[in-house]
Amino acid sequence: MELNEDAKLVFDAMREGITIIDTQGHIVFGNRAYREFLSKEAGGDIGPIEGYALRDLRPGARLPDVLASGKPVLHITRKEIEDFYFVNMYPIYAQGELVGGVSVVTFLEDAYQARDELEAMEARSRQVLRSINRANGAWYTFGDIVAVTPASAQVKELAQRIAATDATVLLESESGTGKELYAQAIHNASPRQEGVFVAINCSNFNANTLESELFGYAEGAFTGAKKGGKVGLFEAANGGTLFLDEVSEMDIRFQAKLLRVLQEHRVRPVGAVKELDVDVRVIAACNADLNAYVAEGKFRRDLYYRLNTFPIHIPPLRERPGDIPALAEALLAQFSRKLRRPLRMTSEALEVLLGHSWPGNVRELRNVLEFAAYLSPDGAVLPESLPGDLLCTQKGPPLTLAQRVKEFERREALKAVERHGSTTQGKRAAAAELGISLASLYNKLGSS
Repeated sequence: MELNEDAKLVFDAMREGITIIDTQGHIVFGNRAYREFLSKEAGGDIGPIEGYALRDLRPGARLPDVLASGKPVLHITRKEIEDFYFVNMYPIYAQGELVGGVSVVTFLEDAYQARDELEAMEARSRQVLRSINRANGAWYTFGDIVAVTPASAQVKELAQRIAATDATVLLESESGTGKELYAQAIHNASPRQEGVFVAINCSNFNANTLESELFGYAEGAFTGAKKGGKVGLFEAANGGTLFLDEVSEMDIRFQAKLLRVLQEHRVRPVGAVKELDVDVRVIAACNADLNAYVAEGKFRRDLYYRLNTFPIHIPPLRERPGDIPALAEALLAQFSRKLRRPLRMTSEALEVLLGHSWPGNVRELRNVLEFAAYLSPDGAVLPESLPGDLLCTQKGPPLTLAQRVKEFERREALKAVERHGSTTQGKRAAAAELGISLASLYNKLGSS
């Protein structure tokens, strides 16, 4: 067995030590790195080594054993004098016949360098993932969630405990209550916080398009498919969190496919044959009554149970008016930074906010305060700074005695719900405290 000059030049350029022997155990070639290694052991330059029996130079050499077994020996750690090194040894075959053997020696210094480079690469990867999270809006934490009243504080505490698990979460609440804020906070407090957070609004897609978005597709899967195919959001979120907003509006034809992915942790891109393993935590959200959807046949019962592992009900703002002052303060602080001037809420304007029913919840409150911030050049938010339609709800002829009683009962019912929580169980306790039925409590909460 002979090596041409080009092959010798290639091996001499390598940092690893390369030794090739024939079937008799004689050295056919030793590259520069290996000769320098032997010279260091010998205490001086040993000159050419080709033609020598390997075990004459190194009695403990194991490469001849590879010739005897005809099988490779991998990941061997050796020590000579003060140097550690790692060896992989392989038999060489030509047309099915054993013609020699080769050993590849990786020296300790190079192994450390490779480890340092891998660690640096992992650090860069984590930095990229964090950048992707920020680009996708995964910057909210539990510190950003305002929860002053007992009802909202209880929900926040529950979400924090669930965040530490890897369970599927279902966020149920009205539009504008901050479901995505909770989803991001759960992700950023979970063991997956270094992974990617990906969000999608399921109501924006039909069944076929949603399948392509979530599972991806192979090249040529359908007319108009991109060359090279497309990575689905399940694959993109591998190791992280996928937030499925408005999951209640997902086409029922697609729900069985989603259920299978949640059970098997595998997805098959559209038009592909091979399935992909995915490790993704799913957080789903909806502002509809999924139980009612199940009863109406609009949502699969088995998928509902799968998503409903840990349900979290975020109470609407009208059931926790005690949070409004703190929310207003936090939102005005954001607008102060944005507009680069201090903003403050006057007590008169706060009274207007407390008297509103907030059908749009925190999102509506944010829009109202942003409107007021631009109309408050001196920084003081006054009632006249607020949108006109909000003020209209505060004005009108004096309330009759019956209307005043109705409003008083509504406020007392809200306070009771704040104390006991906005879950069905909490509202039952609130009704019991007030000495009324649950139906009466709902009637009083609905009055405004």
